Amino acid sequence: MMLSVLFLLLGAFSAALAWIPVQDWESGNVTASVGSSGQCICHVFLPDTTFPADRVEHMQQVSKDLILEVEIQKNKMVKYVGKLVVYLEELKDLEARLNVLESSPDDYVKLDFELLRIELREFEALVSQLKYSLNFSSPLFDSLYTEIHNMTLIVNQLETYDKSNLEMIQHQFAKLQKKLEECQKDQDIIKPDIGNCNHTGILSISNPLVIQFNAHLSASYMYGGWGRDSKPIRGYENLYFYGAYNSPGGVYDFLFYSSYENLLLRNYFRLVDLPNEWLGVGNNYIVHSNVIYYQHNSPFSMTKLNLTSSKYEYRVISSASTSFSYAYSNNQNLDFAADETGLWVMYASSESKGKIVIAKIDEKSFGIESEWHTGVYKQSVGNAFMICGVMYATRSVDISTEEIFYAYDTKTKQERNLSIQFKKFRDAYSNLDYNPSDQKLYMYNNGYYVSYNVKFNKE
Repeated sequence: MMLSVLFLLLGAFSAALAWIPVQDWESGNVTASVGSSGQCICHVFLPDTTFPADRVEHMQQVSKDLILEVEIQKNKMVKYVGKLVVYLEELKDLEARLNVLESSPDDYVKLDFELLRIELREFEALVSQLKYSLNFSSPLFDSLYTEIHNMTLIVNQLETYDKSNLEMIQHQFAKLQKKLEECQKDQDIIKPDIGNCNHTGILSISNPLVIQFNAHLSASYMYGGWGRDSKPIRGYENLYFYGAYNSPGGVYDFLFYSSYENLLLRNYFRLVDLPNEWLGVGNNYIVHSNVIYYQHNSPFSMTKLNLTSSKYEYRVISSASTSFSYAYSNNQNLDFAADETGLWVMYASSESKGKIVIAKIDEKSFGIESEWHTGVYKQSVGNAFMICGVMYATRSVDISTEEIFYAYDTKTKQERNLSIQFKKFRDAYSNLDYNPSDQKLYMYNNGYYVSYNVKFNKE
């Protein structure tokens, strides 16, 4: 029994002494003898060396650091794998569209080639950025590059079906590529201060970021709107919406997406078909707190659909008129907007002689709280939006340039003339709205989703 205990002690000493360098063991030894009563006695002589506790502690800390670093790298890999899945799905979508073009080359439209060329370049840039972030190569990256290259060759071959169209597409692509690069620079400069109005107004608008062609993949859907919930509720923090039609005279359905990625993949989770008695008109609708606000057709009124309860309501604005619309299209009589201060609707009336009236909406009662009469004629305006209680009106300068030329402050009741110009992807557009949740402008520009960053004057 005593011998077993001593050997266990010897094992413990051995484990501890294993941390001592070999050279420090040379002066130590173990001897055994028999005592006077016949018991076995072991004598252990250890060198006068302090147990290296500091080394043990250091090695334990290094081990913890390594484990933490491994976890960080694993989390990064999970994130990057998620991005790659999205890119692969988008490439599959492009490949399907290319197959359609290959099978029916006579049925293509110019927009198809233009869009494909833009998206292929964007994919290549995204893959390169991801590869640089990971700082290593893999067969997956090589596969992505090969697929992008192959699809680019197919697009080039399809272009040859129409020699006159080839030169135009190449010219447009050069312009679009430059815009994308400039837009990326703007993204790095502007840092939004969400929810705050500690500025004196708009300083500048970024170059357009062309997000994607519409979900219908059709150039005929020129009238519509898109964006994200300006005051998202829990569970729908990244809700995006889209609605488009081939004329400005009807609003009959909306698509909803659970995230920006699903919007790009055209993977909607909900389609709302408006009943006949709730059909709308005009394209200046928004989603605010999971409620979509739009212009009702008959009776002419502002209407809201609660997406949670599926309940419809409408309110007639007695002074609002259907005689005054924005310059780009008809039936844009009620323009809904949301900013840091709440919910708004803009319209014109006979009493205002066609000038824009700004009205604040009480979200609970769905009534009008207050009204402000501006000095700008609605028919001279391309579109309008609200930021921090200030209405900004736009107009066309030329085919590729828009200008914010007028502002009205509901707090001070002061109006002023401006000249803040920004570029358009296409000449006309039917919807332009500011979103306070990310301080971006969302434009539906002749079938394309386009967004802008807003830079404010902090002085």
